[in-house]
Amino acid sequence: MATHPLMPGKRFVIGVPYVWLFIFFFLPFLILLYISFVDMGESIHPFKPIWDSQTGLLSLKYENYWTIFRDEGGVLFKTIYIEAYLRSIWYALWTAVLCLVVGYPFAYFIARSPASVRPALLMMVMLPFWTSFLLRVYAWKGILADQGVLNQLLMALGITSEPILMLYTNVSMLVGMTYVYLPFMVLPLYATLVKMDFRLLEAAYDLGTTPFKAFWLITVPLSKAGIVAGFMLVFIPSVGEFVIPSLLGGPENIMIGRVVWDEMFTSNNWPRATALAVVMIALIVVPLAIYYHYTGDAAEPRK
Repeated sequence: MATHPLMPGKRFVIGVPYVWLFIFFFLPFLILLYISFVDMGESIHPFKPIWDSQTGLLSLKYENYWTIFRDEGGVLFKTIYIEAYLRSIWYALWTAVLCLVVGYPFAYFIARSPASVRPALLMMVMLPFWTSFLLRVYAWKGILADQGVLNQLLMALGITSEPILMLYTNVSMLVGMTYVYLPFMVLPLYATLVKMDFRLLEAAYDLGTTPFKAFWLITVPLSKAGIVAGFMLVFIPSVGEFVIPSLLGGPENIMIGRVVWDEMFTSNNWPRATALAVVMIALIVVPLAIYYHYTGDAAEPRK
């Protein structure tokens, strides 16, 4: 059969997401990329022109990128920026893992609940979004402080005689980030698990499989799409997190989002700040694109 061109309505529906991505992602990224290759200006213009009209040559400042990977002594990968990148990836990975460990039972419980109570349970998962993000982080600051709610409770129960240092540590960082991003893991997992045919588990039990083995061999593989989606939804924003490290982290917990802020508003070095942002985007988008390229090819049916 001859293929017919798309109808105008279908073209519009398909084109709207592309236009949205072009305006609100691709164009801002091009602006960031442009600023990352220029130098700060000294006149009323914030940046020096990238095009030299007298010589007709492009004046690209690659130093904005070299300084990210090379310190003043010329040593590679020993800069504060690389340390901030690695620290951000470390926190993001642990946050995603903790959200998966905590969120999977929640999503599984909601999916196995009666259909009449699922909306109420989903509303409870989304309820924190009704409160300001900043207020929720400040609440954890009050809970984990030396004289906060948790330490007062532990001392009242006689578990400890003096306050335990929890605020401005790795623990406070992971607790705050896990709490904030947990719904981003629960919702895609629920969307996958609720479509699962649970009769497969009953058939596995009838064949003598243990509950754990049935869960591992049936439920987990069938929920792989939700696990990947939730992991990405948690990992990607966690890498560039700024508010939680500023409020719950200490001087040794500075992540790349805080470094970009300092370069832009404290050092007033916008080119280097945008170079840091471009590298951060590349560290996230490139592995993600490679993953989806190979998984997409594997998922396509063979002709």
